[in-house]
Amino acid sequence: MSLINVHSYVAGAWIPATDAGRTVASAVSGDPVAIAGGTTPDTEAIRTYALETGGPALRALGFHDRARMLKALAQLLTTRKEELYTLSTLTGATRSDSWIDIDGGIGTLFAFASKGRRELPDGQTYLDGDVEMLSREGSFLGQHIAVPKRGVAVHINAFNFPVWGMLEKLAPTLLAGVPMVVKPATATSYVAEACARMMVESGILPDGALQLISGGVGDLLDHLGPQDVVSFTGSAATALALRSTPNILLNAVGFIAEQDSLNASVLGPDAVPGTPEFDLFVKEVATEITAKAGQKCTALRRIMAPAALLDPMSDALHARLATVRIGDPAMRETQMGALVSADQLYDVLASADRIRAEARTLLGGRDGVPDRGAFLRPHLYCCDDPDGADAVHRVEAFGPVATLMPYRDLDHACTLLARGGGSLVASVITHDPDVARTLALGSAAWHGRIYVNARDSAAEATGHGSPLPHMIHGGPGRAGGGEEMGGIRGVMHYMQRTAIQGSPRMISAIADTWLPGAPVATTQSHPFERRFGDLHRGQTLTTEARTISLQDIEHFAHFTGDTFYNGLRFQKPVRPGDALRAQLTVKRKTPRVPDYGEVAWDVRLTNQDDEQVARYELLTMVAT
Repeated sequence: MSLINVHSYVAGAWIPATDAGRTVASAVSGDPVAIAGGTTPDTEAIRTYALETGGPALRALGFHDRARMLKALAQLLTTRKEELYTLSTLTGATRSDSWIDIDGGIGTLFAFASKGRRELPDGQTYLDGDVEMLSREGSFLGQHIAVPKRGVAVHINAFNFPVWGMLEKLAPTLLAGVPMVVKPATATSYVAEACARMMVESGILPDGALQLISGGVGDLLDHLGPQDVVSFTGSAATALALRSTPNILLNAVGFIAEQDSLNASVLGPDAVPGTPEFDLFVKEVATEITAKAGQKCTALRRIMAPAALLDPMSDALHARLATVRIGDPAMRETQMGALVSADQLYDVLASADRIRAEARTLLGGRDGVPDRGAFLRPHLYCCDDPDGADAVHRVEAFGPVATLMPYRDLDHACTLLARGGGSLVASVITHDPDVARTLALGSAAWHGRIYVNARDSAAEATGHGSPLPHMIHGGPGRAGGGEEMGGIRGVMHYMQRTAIQGSPRMISAIADTWLPGAPVATTQSHPFERRFGDLHRGQTLTTEARTISLQDIEHFAHFTGDTFYNGLRFQKPVRPGDALRAQLTVKRKTPRVPDYGEVAWDVRLTNQDDEQVARYELLTMVAT
């Protein structure tokens, strides 16, 4: 097999690796499979292309246009994913491991595409919260808006998920309207490059929206400015070095880090042997230790069980892990593949030695695995004195290594969870809501995500180690303090939030939404009879007055219960004999499907004395 030449894509051109680049070996055989890098990237050309070509092209599009691009990319990669699966096998990943990476990444694109169409306006300005009344009479208002940063996003990714790791950052960045430079980890860069090439050559993305550096980034970080963002995934040591770059500090460059994490799972005291929760715990722990050969930022490193259940849990985990079939990930019967490289294998074994100094070995060693490649059996340790231990709470062996430990009570479990210094995720397996509440509230400050599972949710639960695009992926302290994904929250990392103050007329123009007090355009025709394209912001119909009878009020009270109106506020009583008039104003318009668009109406009800009695927002679907 000839070596894969892992190209970079810079300033609109593909640049091959040179003989001076790094040779990458197969995790399965140890044979060379690719060569990457060897050239110094032209950082000036990279920034110029992003800022002058990619940025303007993306900002010219609305959120919905960008969301449609994400969907198109997801559809493209779906048709070509088998090419990525073939390459992924060389990294040591089984079919199910690759599914997490490849289909998981594609699913993230689909999710952000959907959220972009449903939760963002069809424009270029995002309104963050409601309008604030800054004056007594409403002539001076405040509104927070968010606009795309005028810089470039630099994505420095880890080796374990070359596809998902790239796409989970690409999706919110592209939706925000910011060009990006992707730097994949060299060990699996040939998979990332193949995925990036598919997207670039599809023509879906504007020129300059995506660039790829395969190899070192050179002095790129020294040239970033206050509108740029660095998003890093990897070790805490590397994150510290990058975050401490003088230029990053000087210019307050945005920095998002997702790094080392001593994630834990807690077995509730109610989950005794024989309960569905006990069996579920064993299954989930075994899955998290063996999936991707333990090379997941969310993988389990610490397993906590009530002291009284330590022995039965130890026996159950040993029985489950001892039978795991390890070998060639291309073989259907293989349950766990290899670590990504020989270097990674040595790092994991060195870390395991440090943990073993504080714990007894329940399962471990390299017996029964292929001689070639970076294969390793699951390592399971038991620390009988977790209070007196240090390494089990501080050393992350980034492989199939985990430590079982006892806890006395729920407060003790929360104390042990906090010893990790900040983690991406903790899971709780219990059927008792009080146990779940105590552990969640007692440890939420130290975690980015709390995953609770039991018999009633097991069939549909996504798993301890599965970050979802809808939820925050990150964690405090040691985990880096970042918050990737999280739906539209993730998009906001690449946008600038700004407080706008002014009159209703000014705020309405800037925010592209009509606000009370802004000018209106009177119309005599009923707006519900007009098509989407004929409606304009501020267009207003004021109805004739209608006298309200007691029969009207009683009929409404007895036969409705409608939730059709949003933000309905009754401000003055309506009595029999009052004459009401409605004023409908087009507030904003949002295309939804090709044939219809959603129109938000500001509806104001006044009585015969021109006193406002109610105000609400009405949504209609209007044909285009």
